[in-house]
Amino acid sequence: MESPIPFQSTTNGSKRPIARTRILSARFTESEYTALESVAWSKGTTLADWVRDVLLHSLEGSSQAQMEMHIFTELVGIQMLLMNTLEPLLRGDKIAPDQLAILFRQVQTTKAAKAQELLAKRSQNKEK
Repeated sequence: MESPIPFQSTTNGSKRPIARTRILSARFTESEYTALESVAWSKGTTLADWVRDVLLHSLEGSSQAQMEMHIFTELVGIQMLLMNTLEPLLRGDKIAPDQLAILFRQVQTTKAAKAQELLAKRSQNKEK
């Protein structure tokens, strides 16, 4: 996750990296620090550079989180569709086109709420 180094022009027309002048700090326990350092080293970088990359990458994370939620919602919709159509088909029943259209509309209108419900249940299970 190597971030490109920003450059600025100098008075003689050459370019040099923009100086990093701001510092953030945080306190960690010894075991937390060791764990973070191990992850950084496994990526072939220093702890400071790895932390910087992770923080800068998190600025882009909200759009990635939105995409992940969208994908999860679509997967829930596919699951709902399969669950509602597979059983009758396996019994040998046929699904009329108007029934299928109603089912499609139902899945489209309820998949987001169902996805939120599933996530809420998972977070409750983690708290226990």
